[in-house]
Amino acid sequence: MHRILARLAGPGVGVFFASTLFLVTGAYGVVKGGHYDAFVAAEGAPADIVAKAFGFGIDAVTIAGQTELAEAEILAVSEIGPRNSLLFLDVAKVRERLRNLPLVKEASVTKLYPNRLLIEVEERQPFALWQKGGVVNVVAADGMPIDAFRDQRFIHLPLVVGAGANKRLDEYLALLEAAGDLRERIRAGMLVSQRHWTLKMTNGVDVLLPEIDPAAALAGLVQLQRTSRILDKDVISLDLRQPGRVVARLTEDAAAARAESLSHKTKSKGGPT
Repeated sequence: MHRILARLAGPGVGVFFASTLFLVTGAYGVVKGGHYDAFVAAEGAPADIVAKAFGFGIDAVTIAGQTELAEAEILAVSEIGPRNSLLFLDVAKVRERLRNLPLVKEASVTKLYPNRLLIEVEERQPFALWQKGGVVNVVAADGMPIDAFRDQRFIHLPLVVGAGANKRLDEYLALLEAAGDLRERIRAGMLVSQRHWTLKMTNGVDVLLPEIDPAAALAGLVQLQRTSRILDKDVISLDLRQPGRVVARLTEDAAAARAESLSHKTKSKGGPT
């Protein structure tokens, strides 16, 4: 005990303790004042800085497997930048951030020492567009929403409308196949009361299909279009829900013209008045 006290009372010990206290106080002030956080945000953590000085920076990132996602999107979500070092990069966190992207089904992150990173992603495949309540989502083949429809990348996908329509994509695609020559004129399929489909045509005409065997009714419409060009006439809708019958609803102008024509025919048959 006496020897320990003697050493503590020796020359230079006071200066050491004073310097240590100064450094601790200064470090506390830096952290408390937010300067340390600002430094880390700009330059990276001290451990990353040291690792990069020894050649363990991230000089190249290779991204594989993406088709719809841009490389810039993947890097931004991964939060990988000049501040990171390969040595202290938490690949589990990077992988989790990528999996949180709706388009990403699976992701792997591999360190390739000393300074390269490999990111591999497996994307969920956009299959169709589903509109419900005015909101359009991109959905997978099983109807699971992937992401909101934000841009024109997915404008070419089939569009279904209505509650439950996303779960019956196979039915709608079968109707598109049955449409033959008319497929390019079908803008969307609307599931009405989760029972039957109404096809929205590109010229604004609604085609109401029956609940049972809608493909057969649609095949009949294809033949009718070939023979009489019925979709090119002044009609608002064509109701095919009754077997063997087509009920056409005319536009206001066409209906008025037809009413006037029938009136003239009636007068003509009845003679002068």
